[in-house]
Amino acid sequence: MNILVCRTDKLGDFITALPSMYVLKHHNPNNRIIACVAPLNKTLAESCDFIDEVIIDSGQSIWNFASELRALKIEASITLFSNTRIAFAQFLARIPKRIAPATKIAQIFYTYRVKQRRSEVKMAEFEYNLELTKTLFPDIDLKYKKPLLEFEDAKKIYEVFCINNDIEKEVIAFHVGFGGSSDANWNLDEYEELIHAVLIENKYQVVLTFGPDEKELYEEMQSRFMAYNVVFYFSQESIRYFAKLISNFKLFVSTSTGTYHLASLVGTPTMTFFADTLFASSKRWKGVGDEKKQQHFMIPLDEKLRDQMFQDVKNKLLTI
Repeated sequence: MNILVCRTDKLGDFITALPSMYVLKHHNPNNRIIACVAPLNKTLAESCDFIDEVIIDSGQSIWNFASELRALKIEASITLFSNTRIAFAQFLARIPKRIAPATKIAQIFYTYRVKQRRSEVKMAEFEYNLELTKTLFPDIDLKYKKPLLEFEDAKKIYEVFCINNDIEKEVIAFHVGFGGSSDANWNLDEYEELIHAVLIENKYQVVLTFGPDEKELYEEMQSRFMAYNVVFYFSQESIRYFAKLISNFKLFVSTSTGTYHLASLVGTPTMTFFADTLFASSKRWKGVGDEKKQQHFMIPLDEKLRDQMFQDVKNKLLTI
């Protein structure tokens, strides 16, 4: 069966879709899994051996988009997060079975509308996505391998990175920026204190990572640590390269953003900061990787409680 799976939003959101694609492929190896993704996520989707083809929603006309879908002879689609554009394009493409959550006006274009009430956060985002696959295959096994994505050349990528940056110790990485649905984080002064705590121990190499749109933040952190043995990684390569690199790190420390989900996807232990709200909580946005490798901290609004948690995070870093 040719199955289209749509998730055309940001990096972290797309990663929550990957377990669903994996179980659909492994339910029947003859299933052809076609991922519809945003341009940002193209290389990562192409890295997954359980995805057979990748189609990009690049903002082309709805008619051209529908024509591209129709040419793929899709027999069923599962749209994990819908909007009117995605829904109408599938309708125009005459996909026989069109499955999506029963939300928004876009649901009128689907043949199967599933009530999930995701706002109640009874499970994580990726678990809601997995549940949708049962509409197509009621007997599907929802278990998937962890880590979900591995690379044969990841070790070589890391070795070259270490040689180029004179790294001789295991790496603890800090990604201090915001992104995606993240709305809670430590400020830069607090991150500076956490990083200094690791540096003083002199047990690990500290690497600070930055996305391609974080140049000012990159320069700011360089000015704070110019006298210290810190490696600064400003991403100019693909997400696939970054995934290979961080899969070798000892720990990835960040707020709940796309890079956190990427680290969890490739099996890297994570320390992650979330807002103290149900919508942005770890209950909703936990990573797709092994839960034993995930440390979650919900940052309180109350200043006293926030200070207490900060000390707890600092102590955790010192005991790694």
